[in-house]
This record gives sequence, C-alpha cells and structure tokens, in this order.
Amino acid sequence: MPDSPLSDSPYEVLGVAADADATELRAAYRRALRVAHPDTGGDPARFHAVQRAWALVGTPSARAAFDRGSGGVAAPTRATWAPAAPRPRRDSRPLARSHGHPGGLSRERYLGLIREWVGRGVPLADPYDPALVRSAPRDIRHVLADALAEESTARSLSTLGIAYTIWHDLATDAAGHGLPPKLDHLVLGPTGLFAIQSEDWGGPVALKRGELVGEALAGERPIRALAARAKAIGKAAKVRPTALVVVVPDQYAAEPIEFGGTNRGAIVALVRSSRLASAVREGLPGSAHLGGTEVMEVRSRLQAVVRFA
Repeated sequence: MPDSPLSDSPYEVLGVAADADATELRAAYRRALRVAHPDTGGDPARFHAVQRAWALVGTPSARAAFDRGSGGVAAPTRATWAPAAPRPRRDSRPLARSHGHPGGLSRERYLGLIREWVGRGVPLADPYDPALVRSAPRDIRHVLADALAEESTARSLSTLGIAYTIWHDLATDAAGHGLPPKLDHLVLGPTGLFAIQSEDWGGPVALKRGELVGEALAGERPIRALAARAKAIGKAAKVRPTALVVVVPDQYAAEPIEFGGTNRGAIVALVRSSRLASAVREGLPGSAHLGGTEVMEVRSRLQAVVRFA
C-alpha cells in the first residue's frame, strides 16, 4: 500500500468490510480484478493495488499477520508516520542552506486535531498509532499526509548543494486563500526562485488551464493559493518567483513534470516527488537563470523579510 495516511486499506481496495469472511473476500477480489484488469479497459495502477491488497489479506495466514500488525488496517510502520530521527550522513558533499522547520506547522495542526477528535481528557499514548490514524476523519489524515509530504520534499531539496538556499514553512498573509497561511518551501539558486507547495490529496491530479484539477481536490484551487502565498512574500522582498511548483507523490501525477503555462510571469508546474530535485537543479524550460550577484542580492532581500510559521 502507498505510504500515506490517505491510502486505502486492502479491504477498502477490495470493497469489503474488514470483518468479511473468506468467501466474501475472494469474491470481492475476483470482481475487483475483472474491473481493474488492463485487458478489459481497467486502470493498471488500480489493478496493481488489487493484487497488492490480495497479497496482504488473501490467505488466512497473511490476513492474520496483517490484522495483528495493524489492527485490521493498511498502514506503514509507526516510525514512518512519527517524526523521523536524524540519520548519520554518508555523503560528505555540502548540502543546500536550509532554514525553518519543514512540516512543523502541519504536524502541530495534526496533533491538535487528533487530540480534539479523540476527546479532551482521553489518554493518547501514541498519536501516530496506525489504527488511530486510519480511523480518524479524512481531513485530519490529510493534514498528517501533508506533513509527511513536506518532510519528503525537504529531504529531496537538501541534496541540491551549497549553491541553493531553502526556506521552509514561511509565514504569509494569504490566509484568505486557504489554510494553513504559509508557503511550504522557497528555493533560491542559479536556476531561479521556486515557490513550492508539497501536497498529498490521496488521489490523482492534473493541470488544466493553469490550475490543478482532480476529484480529490474537493473544490480547492491550489495554484491560485500558491500564487497568493508567493506574492505575499515576493512583495515584501521586492522579488518575483520564476516558478510555482506543486509536488505530489509519484503515483498521483501522470507525468514526471507537467506544465500549466505561467502565472504573472512564473512558470506553473506539477512535479512528481522523485523528479523535484533534478527539476530544480536543471531549471524549468523558459525560466531565466540567475547570476551569482543576482542570487546574493535576492537572498539578502528574502532573509530580511522571511518569517516562519
């Protein structure tokens, strides 16, 4: 199963209750397999998900092991969703300059929401317990999924090297365009100034007429919100971003990079998580690269105005 709080459990993939008997489970598997099979016009990704779900719960022994390990829900290990401990570096090359706490505000919001949902005064030994997370409402799981996405993006961007400066969780005055009122990441380097939003909606999205579309968005207008957040910071520093980028888990974007025209001169792009660092390092088609003196000047302006959420 995809490593996200928003991913379906194998029972949800197969379309049965977690307490379904073996006969119901097998019938649901065969039905789901027929519908999803590529040879009959089905979706290959869905077909793979059905096969993976059956591998997890299709035999009595696998199902028993799965249910013991995750309380009857599909979930990664607890350490995956809890904040990760720092790992020793094996690579001695300098990392990009980084400021702020990626995913910090989203994790704070998640902890507040999950405690409120469980109930005041109720002991909460592990707010990242897989069974607890899976039973929470989708909007709460979405906040945690976004925190994980932001942390993943930060790890990827850190490999850009010392020529780049990165700010995470920048406070903005764009609260009217959606919560939280912050920009996830701002990246400055020789290939430009990138305003980046890390998202996990738990479903596929695509660019259409300069905006993201997809059933999972539920009416959100992410590019508009990202542009407003970037403008709030750029106006204070008297700089303009060269690109507005939304980065999503690989399985939710049809192409490694998809372009959606420009927004006030900034290139709009939807990028798979695994492609982000190379896209920033190479620069986006049509964007102007910055000279060393210009990078230093823009960095100084930003450092003078950046506040963290």
